[in-house]
Amino acid sequence: MLGVLMMLIPLAAAVVILFAPTRVARGIAMIATLVGLGLAVLAGIDFNGWGTSGWGLEFERELIPSLGISLTFGADSVSMLLVMLTALLMPLAVLGSWTAVTDRLREYYAWLLVLSAAMIGVFLARDLLVFYICFEFTLVPMFFLIAIYGSTNRAWASVKFFIYTFLGSLFALAGFLYVAWANSQHAGAWSFAIADLTTFASTGMTSTEQAWVLLALMAGFAVKIPLFPVHTWLPLAHTEAPTAGSVLLAGVLLKLGTYGLYRFVLPMTPVAVVDWAPVIAILAIIGILYAALICWVQTDVKKLVAYSSVSHLGFCVLGLFALNPFGLQGSVLYMINHGLSTGALFFLIGMMYERYHTRDMGVVGGLASKMPVWSFFMVFFVLASVGLPGLNGFVSEFLCLIGTFAAGGDGAYPGVLGPWFAAFAAIGMVFAAMYLLIMVGKIVFGPLREPSGHHGDLPADLTVREIVVLVPLAIACIWIGVQPDIIMDSMSGAINETLAVYPDIVTAARETLSHGGGTP
Repeated sequence: MLGVLMMLIPLAAAVVILFAPTRVARGIAMIATLVGLGLAVLAGIDFNGWGTSGWGLEFERELIPSLGISLTFGADSVSMLLVMLTALLMPLAVLGSWTAVTDRLREYYAWLLVLSAAMIGVFLARDLLVFYICFEFTLVPMFFLIAIYGSTNRAWASVKFFIYTFLGSLFALAGFLYVAWANSQHAGAWSFAIADLTTFASTGMTSTEQAWVLLALMAGFAVKIPLFPVHTWLPLAHTEAPTAGSVLLAGVLLKLGTYGLYRFVLPMTPVAVVDWAPVIAILAIIGILYAALICWVQTDVKKLVAYSSVSHLGFCVLGLFALNPFGLQGSVLYMINHGLSTGALFFLIGMMYERYHTRDMGVVGGLASKMPVWSFFMVFFVLASVGLPGLNGFVSEFLCLIGTFAAGGDGAYPGVLGPWFAAFAAIGMVFAAMYLLIMVGKIVFGPLREPSGHHGDLPADLTVREIVVLVPLAIACIWIGVQPDIIMDSMSGAINETLAVYPDIVTAARETLSHGGGTP
């Protein structure tokens, strides 16, 4: 029931805000998101699926029994971690918007709360139609957040975001419906339960059918990640979105794509995954390298961090298709770490923009002398993002690279990638570190550069409220950096269950190819 409450409370609060006086909108949103965080903590404490493949937070109500449609929710350890990440970022997003948004406050906070409910619904859904409805509905509040509260080019950014992600989702819907239809022909009755459809798709569909389903699902989830070459909407959306929108877009919404790969593509289409893993990994590596090179020529610091997300999410995809525990654990951990460190960077950029009304590194820079506290956090989170040992980013990048490297061997989890894939990804990792450190050098260090008419009503350095936004994220980065085994152990059971079928499939594929045959 706690999972359902985490969705119902923000929805109820959104309705209340629409009819409440404007002056209390922030307070209602703050209370609702803090209650959601409290429920997530309680759910995490009470969750009995840590370290196992079990499920918790289960809730089920039949809606249309004749079609097998039900309102079914639940969480395994991976989805539980992502729910807790979402719950953590939501009150910080509200608090971070306190002075950044001053117009149409009721609609703004109502849309934030609706977005929260939809994102949590994605991670908790155990019915395919419920998943798809929540997955699609995340587009609506984010569209309005960008279109109404974004920057100068917000109209085109919101439309491009909606068109790209909506059209991609239609391909995913086609794949889902085919699996449901094929299962109904096999079982004699309709079912949209994710567990039932996963079992059927992985064992009852031919390799050709799996390949078509994989391509359909990849078309939907790749846009959401976004994976090269369908990434072009992301930098624009990030640049034009309000600060909280950018934080939630980077912190949670992009993870809906990688979570979709984990929840559906890997377990539903294992034979096709083995066949297509090298192609998908190559696209991920191209994205890593391409985004890194693009970042070198950026002058807008927000667009630079936005392009870095394309590179970071490439590592997530690479880890998923390594098809071993190192890669998969690294990928899930990367989802969390990217949400923390990159979310914090967008908060910091927003705080700078509130004071200087520019994000151009040629106009503003050398802020260490004027904003020492802000500069400390900027350096800290950049180091976390580039993978400094002892901070959160190092562990996830290392695991993804190790998993990719080992994916060409003959161990307990043989794969179809290998050292060359890891080597090119590592080059991208070096480039990423260089452009982020160069950004820090320009914007934090060196002679002070300020535009005229800066600061406004805000003090030169961070306020207590702004520090409160950043401190929880910094603590989480340090904790994961020094104690990653806690999270890794918590998801081990779910990861091992997802990968259980792959050793035999990979071995069979290798034997087939060694004898001169085609794909298995």
